[in-house]
Amino acid sequence: MTAFWTSPDFDEHERVELVHDRASGLTAFVAIHSSHLGPGAGGTRFWHYPDPAMAMRDALRLSRGMSYKNAMAGLPMGGGKAVILANVARDKTPAMMAAFGDAIEALCGTYVTAEDVGMSEADMAAIAARTSYVTGLPAQGTGDRGGDPGPHTSRGVFLGVREAVRVGLGKHSLSGVHVAVQGTGSVGGGLARHLASQGARLTLADIDAARAERLAAELGGEAVPADAIMDIECDVFSPNALGAILDDEGIARLRAPVVAGGANNQLARAHHGDTLAERGILYAPDYVINAGGIIAVTHEYLARREGRTLDIAITHAAVDAIPARLAEIWEAAHAKHAAPSRVADAMAQQLIGRG
Repeated sequence: MTAFWTSPDFDEHERVELVHDRASGLTAFVAIHSSHLGPGAGGTRFWHYPDPAMAMRDALRLSRGMSYKNAMAGLPMGGGKAVILANVARDKTPAMMAAFGDAIEALCGTYVTAEDVGMSEADMAAIAARTSYVTGLPAQGTGDRGGDPGPHTSRGVFLGVREAVRVGLGKHSLSGVHVAVQGTGSVGGGLARHLASQGARLTLADIDAARAERLAAELGGEAVPADAIMDIECDVFSPNALGAILDDEGIARLRAPVVAGGANNQLARAHHGDTLAERGILYAPDYVINAGGIIAVTHEYLARREGRTLDIAITHAAVDAIPARLAEIWEAAHAKHAAPSRVADAMAQQLIGRG
């Protein structure tokens, strides 16, 4: 495997850890990109990678994205991410979660973890038995609204899609707006339900075809094969699965004037944001539109650390600010004749002291 510091995805990361526990079979990467605003914060991904180098690449890219996401959301947290390398069967054991919790504890609060792809609230609870540097935990009582960040993410993405439709299409209603949703899991599925409630026309796809078909039947939409969703002629293409889909080939396939979705690291490389702009496609920077989840779990974490009751109204207000943040980026991009992705990156870099 290539040394991480020679990788094109290495961006002056402050810390990159390889964690291996022979007894449990745990192998993981933890990457901390920036602690300028606070401890590195970001979820743990549990995924099977054919090549460990792909896992390292994810950890590097996702942790940088978390630096930008937390900064742009106004959170007192830096950027970090963990990736646990799953086997083909995706076997996950209590011993593995315990070992991972011990690894997080050994980082002494420089990294705070939460739920991501392949992880659950139950996994977070198991990790929390070994360390306090974890959030997204199951609710413990009526005053504690913690847990799965997915609904907050999907709500924020929905608000961002609605703003993108206003700015990019000049429409103040989602009624009849055709949205192609890639990925119907926690975030994509929640987004689809929000959109359907507002009268949007939906085309859905997922690598789990049956899941997409069930949701389409529930919402009165159409399901298509996963490999066909990027070719759909629509008003909005909404990526809500894994990242790096907006490369040369992917962008060439798009038949939508707006791209707005919850997936992380949608752009394969920074210049692909320029390609979207050159094609006249309005792009919602992913780490801005999908910040609802990290906003929620950060508020939960801070409330627990400070021994106070979480005020969910404050969390909702912070998620409600996502459309205004996107509008600010698009307005600046228009004024500077620049890609929204470049403008957002410059804003985030300034906030983390790397402007």
